[in-house]
Amino acid sequence: MKRFWAALGFMGWAAAPVHAETCETLTFNGTGYTICDVDLTQDRLELFLYDPDGKPHGYFNTLNTALKKQGQQLGFAMNAGMYHDDRAPVGYYLENGKEHQKVISSDGPGNFGLLPNGVLCLRDGRADVIETKAFVRKAPDCRSATQSGPMLVIDGKLHPRFLKDGTSRYIRNGVGTSADGKRAVFAISNETVNFYDFALLFRDHLKLPNALYFDGNISRLRAPDLGRNDLGFSPLGPIIGVVKPDAP
Repeated sequence: MKRFWAALGFMGWAAAPVHAETCETLTFNGTGYTICDVDLTQDRLELFLYDPDGKPHGYFNTLNTALKKQGQQLGFAMNAGMYHDDRAPVGYYLENGKEHQKVISSDGPGNFGLLPNGVLCLRDGRADVIETKAFVRKAPDCRSATQSGPMLVIDGKLHPRFLKDGTSRYIRNGVGTSADGKRAVFAISNETVNFYDFALLFRDHLKLPNALYFDGNISRLRAPDLGRNDLGFSPLGPIIGVVKPDAP
């Protein structure tokens, strides 16, 4: 991890590209959402959990302060997977080549164990949501990755356990990726929504073949262009965000 921070400082983003990250609010099927669309050919997505001293960043502002010390800043950001009370990830978690938790492919209680679940795999210039068993079978060479669940959309189909009239409603957040891996689209509901309707957003409105649920109830978003920076009452576990050069 310390090598990662040093590398960022060394590179200085001297050849930093134009940033294509965009966030907007919209309404789909009567529910309000905030959507952040990241172009992986122009923006760099990173996963963050622990600082160089091994302590969870916990909050967007804490992470942004750490980045600024390296001449960087945090753009869009979102919580990125379920975690235990000590902020350790529930499922597979890889950050810049360092594995913190192994893949969990068995079913279990709670939303994470509602198979199929999946993994968001970050590679240079692309991001892919991959169903967990397919991820284990293909063994892609991810730079960073986070496992969560359930999958919302699997190869264009909704998770088979979702009910149209499901009564479990929460503020929810998740991510979907394009077939070519060039786009990662993050969504958070601005009001409570069930799994079925949340999955429809990714499949029918955003037209993404694969999408993954991150969490509910504790879901938070940082979207500077919209003036949004959710604080929350407790620290987060894994955080995903766009890293940019700091403003002069």
